[in-house]
Amino acid sequence: MSSESDFNKITWQSENCLSCKWFFPADPINADIISNGKCLQPDLKKYSLIVTGRDWCNKFERITQRQIDRMQEKAMEAEKKQ
Repeated sequence: MSSESDFNKITWQSENCLSCKWFFPADPINADIISNGKCLQPDLKKYSLIVTGRDWCNKFERITQRQIDRMQEKAMEAEKKQ
């Protein structure tokens, strides 16, 4: 009973933690789908979740390029201070 439209519902590849604004990777400069990071979504933050970039949930909100740039700039500044 599978149809081609069922495949359109599979979103884990594009709506995963790596592309979510609540994902804070351990290494923001080199983050990818196998990177670990914290989930900072307000309802989930209390659980101190460590997730990978390929994980996903129903709290997904797309990260903007501006947010990515800001996160990477902060990481580069912190790296320079070391």
